[in-house]
Amino acid sequence: MVTAKEVPADELIRELAEELKKMPQVKPPEWAMFAKTGSHKEKVPEDPDWWYVRAASILRKLYISSEPIGIGTFRTIYGGRKERGSRPPHFRKAGGSHIRKILQQLEAAGLVQTVKGRGRTLSPAGRSFVDKVVKRVFDRLVERMPEMAKYAG
Repeated sequence: MVTAKEVPADELIRELAEELKKMPQVKPPEWAMFAKTGSHKEKVPEDPDWWYVRAASILRKLYISSEPIGIGTFRTIYGGRKERGSRPPHFRKAGGSHIRKILQQLEAAGLVQTVKGRGRTLSPAGRSFVDKVVKRVFDRLVERMPEMAKYAG
C-alpha cells in the first residue's frame, strides 16, 4: 500500500487542499485574508487558498508523525527567519491562531482527534481520508511515469 511518504508532498498537499475545500467544516475565517502567518513574514499570503493549503500540510504532517503534535510544535515547523535590517536574522515561530483554528476545524470534520495533554493526532477517519487522496495522487503519477507502478505494494 502506498503511503504519504511515497508520493511527492507538493502534489499530495495540492490534492488534499482541493478535497478540504469541499468540506463545509473547513473554511477560512473572515480575518484570514488580512492576517500574516507569523511575525517573520512581511506580508499576508498571496495565495487566496492558503488556508486550505496549510490545513492540508497539517494533515500530512499528522499522517507522517507517529506521535501527537501540539500547536507549539506546529508553530516551530511553520516558523522562519525574521530579517532585521542590517542586524543578523533570527528564527521566529509562526503565529498560533491560524494553526489552532485549522486544527479545531479538522477536529470538527472528524479528521483529527485530541490526545489529552500531548497534542493532536490523525483519527482513523482522517487516516482513511489521506490514504484515499494518496492513492489518487499515486495513480496519476503512474499514468505520467509507468515505471512507478513497481512501487505499488
